[in-house]
Amino acid sequence: MMAFWAAKLVFLSVPKTGTHAYMAALGDRADVVLRHPQNLKHTSAQRMRNKILPTLFQDQAGALETLAVIREPVDWLGSWYRYRSRDALNGKPNSTAGRSFNDFVAAHLSDDPPAWASVGSQARFVSNGQGEVIVDHLFAYDRQEDLRAFLSARLGFAVPTPPARNVSPELVLDLSPELAARLREERAADFAVYARAMGG
Repeated sequence: MMAFWAAKLVFLSVPKTGTHAYMAALGDRADVVLRHPQNLKHTSAQRMRNKILPTLFQDQAGALETLAVIREPVDWLGSWYRYRSRDALNGKPNSTAGRSFNDFVAAHLSDDPPAWASVGSQARFVSNGQGEVIVDHLFAYDRQEDLRAFLSARLGFAVPTPPARNVSPELVLDLSPELAARLREERAADFAVYARAMGG
């Protein structure tokens, strides 16, 4: 998470949407940066609104707007799957080594996902307890130029293309038509919030 006081803007860190790269590019210009621990860096919109911002900015917290990047749901899950396949996680409970992407998505959709398939939901991240999106500005991961244009205008300087960070290994992401259809049905909220970020 990064907060820019003069711009009255908070850039939320939805996991696996490139926010680590933006922290590398803009962290020195931000007034507040939450990098560690991971659960604080990736604080949800509701917790940010109810807990973090009132603590940091007290009665001025309501003056800040929030921004989040949303990734196409299959691509987002693919990024998690590939990230957890890296050698550093071999033998650990959250490693996807030796498992197919189909296995990963099926486990993700189960009632009690194992550690290697437990990744949460982008829609829940940007919504309140009633499922209402509470982030002011949503940008699609696919449209980086729109995000940089908005940030440049809001922050008052040209925001550069951020350096690559946390690049995942390349893997084949085969997903059966049946499982793809089930994912779209059971995670309809994630597809809806992505469509919203795309302007649809």
